[in-house]
Amino acid sequence: MFDRDKWNEILEALTANTFRTILTAFGVFWGIFILVILLAAGNGLENGVKKGFDGIATNTMFMWSQTTSKPFKGLPATRQFDFKNVDVTALKENFPDLLYVSPRNQLGGFEGANNVVRGTKTAAYTIYGDYPELIKQESMDIIKGRFVNQQDIVLKRKVAVIGQGVISEMYEKAEEVIGTYIKINGVNFMVVGVYNSKSRNNGDAESAQKNIFMPFTTFQQAFNYGDTVGWMALTANDDASITELKPKILDFMKSRHSIHPQDDRAIGNFDLFQEFSKIQGLFLILRFIAYFVGTLVLLSGVIGISNIMLIVVKERTKEIGIRRALGATPGAIRSQILSEAIFLTIIAGMFGIALATGLLAVLNMVLESMPSEGMMFANPSVDLTVVFIALFILIGSGLLAGLIPAQTAINVKPVDALRTE
Repeated sequence: MFDRDKWNEILEALTANTFRTILTAFGVFWGIFILVILLAAGNGLENGVKKGFDGIATNTMFMWSQTTSKPFKGLPATRQFDFKNVDVTALKENFPDLLYVSPRNQLGGFEGANNVVRGTKTAAYTIYGDYPELIKQESMDIIKGRFVNQQDIVLKRKVAVIGQGVISEMYEKAEEVIGTYIKINGVNFMVVGVYNSKSRNNGDAESAQKNIFMPFTTFQQAFNYGDTVGWMALTANDDASITELKPKILDFMKSRHSIHPQDDRAIGNFDLFQEFSKIQGLFLILRFIAYFVGTLVLLSGVIGISNIMLIVVKERTKEIGIRRALGATPGAIRSQILSEAIFLTIIAGMFGIALATGLLAVLNMVLESMPSEGMMFANPSVDLTVVFIALFILIGSGLLAGLIPAQTAINVKPVDALRTE
């Protein structure tokens, strides 16, 4: 390894035809460059998408009542029904793997009628009645004041938490918001908090800033909802899967509301964890494709090195014959050829890794200077594990590239080699 004469010999062999050596090394350089860039691009896309889930409890499903489609126990099909407050308590008692069971009610929505008044200003917003746990399930930050708390629920306080979009339309610039009052459907509510949505999608983020949250119990009382629950957000513990719990939860709710066990239309649901798992599966496939394509490109470069080394062995047949005649062992000849192949492969590969790393550093600086809202691509990078994998691939590729030429070299008989002109 530290034999100076051996390294001089390797350098002389590789610089004997510099242009040919550079072209040969380019295949390995390009292969490892493509591999790193593809992995970094996949990682950047994954980071961007996952940032869209920041603050959201992904192990969550949403459930709401619809219309029955099958008659059951003397009850007709197309029957309307609602969830009740007691359903929330029953779910908590019968499913200990549920971390949060958040009942929700809603007023307004897309292109709804004007339902909020403040002074001479009126506007239409989506109004939610929620429990304090929602802050741990939704992607929002409280930037001023507070969110709904348990005392608000118990005392049915008329308080509200508003988004920045509401402030921009209903308040003057730099006006103090906390402690002011807004009128929702004729009922006055005191503003106790301001939130900011973490959504990265421009359209969703803009609409998410124009919501108003109030205590669930206050909502039911103020707007005459009785004990009706519009829908629920159910989050499972970290060691449980909401997707696995979902069939049991749906069956449980069907039995409580006298719904046919095979009526799949009566209770609507959306499994966020299932959708998130699909996205993770997609990124796993993309990572496999990156390794597959990068390895194939790298293999083509390795084949090029192997072919060139065969030509080099052919050109050095007489030299090999002289060395064999002077007592060089087959192992020494094999070691020499393998060392040249490995050295060329590693040098070319390290240049590829260095260039890819530099390109990624520049790309990250550009991305950091751009606004992050709506950006589905963030921090394209590769970790040390990938670098070590690349190094092992390079070493293995060098051995593979030199193996056949090395075997060809030691199979040459000294007498035949010396006869070669």
